[in-house]
Amino acid sequence: MSKVIKRQKQELAALAATPDDKIDTSDIPEVADWNDAQRGRFYRPIKEPVTIRLDADVLAWFKAHSNKYQTAINKALREYIASH
Repeated sequence: MSKVIKRQKQELAALAATPDDKIDTSDIPEVADWNDAQRGRFYRPIKEPVTIRLDADVLAWFKAHSNKYQTAINKALREYIASH
């Protein structure tokens, strides 16, 4: 084990043993106003590649109406789920 790793582990152990009221947080600014906070702003759902069989006319319609037809199909499926 390198000295850096060993020293870091010792520092973390010492910090973990320190009571919260003894930790100097004076260099951390207080956040007083959370009114503009946005929950989930950077959330992106996990995409999973799948193979699905669609009727040719359905696929043709989505392709004709959007160059991002896969996104449009996903949106249509989400709307269906939300309404049922």
